Amino acid sequence: MRVQVLLFGVLKDFLSSPSQMLELPAGATVETLVGHYRRLIPQMDDLSSKIAIAVNGAYAKPADPLADGDEVALLPPVSGGMEPASSPASGAETFQACAQVALVRRPIDVAGIVAALKAGEDGAVVVFEGTVRNNTRGRRTLYLDYEAYEEMALRLMQELARQAVEARGVRSAALIHRLGRLEVGETSVLIAVAAAHRAAAFEVCRWLIDTLKKTIPIWKKEHFEDGAVWADGEPFPAGLAEKGTAGA
Repeated sequence: MRVQVLLFGVLKDFLSSPSQMLELPAGATVETLVGHYRRLIPQMDDLSSKIAIAVNGAYAKPADPLADGDEVALLPPVSGGMEPASSPASGAETFQACAQVALVRRPIDVAGIVAALKAGEDGAVVVFEGTVRNNTRGRRTLYLDYEAYEEMALRLMQELARQAVEARGVRSAALIHRLGRLEVGETSVLIAVAAAHRAAAFEVCRWLIDTLKKTIPIWKKEHFEDGAVWADGEPFPAGLAEKGTAGA
């Protein structure tokens, strides 16, 4: 059978390609595929406890079977968000009329998004705005590049918004992440939460950015005066990383 393999972040650099078509024997599993790439990419031994696998846009386990035509993504630890795959620069889209979820490739309109979020019943609006700083551990940053597994990232961001509104006591939320090249001082991610009371707004805003950073397939490449590196990603939550996948 034949599957398409998507590579992101540092894994893409190791193979100098964002994707490959791979022939696998009948009955192959996620574990089979990971074993192939462990042999192909020696550095995967150091990443094995951190990499997650997605099959057709959903996190998968080592024993999950693969089928002809599957899309399999190898996901190094993520560093942060997304927009509709069909319209990559379309901006925020409405989520059940009470949330905005998007990946964009242009500057994020923070003031406009926050203003549109507010309503008369809100007693609090809490905003987190992540920006590009001018250095990392003493190295001067020139600019950043963000990439995402876009279809999967958007779906997971929509699920976070749904949980925020339906289960965590806020009226509305916005999750906007920018992709592509960002200069120092530009906004990379915006989380805004509107609620009747400040306690819920603060709590949910913090939960949204922390969860996004750990679970949404977005990666950041930092460009310095003396080179470029993929940022060390946040560890995947327990159960998502492919730890335990054998590399025979």
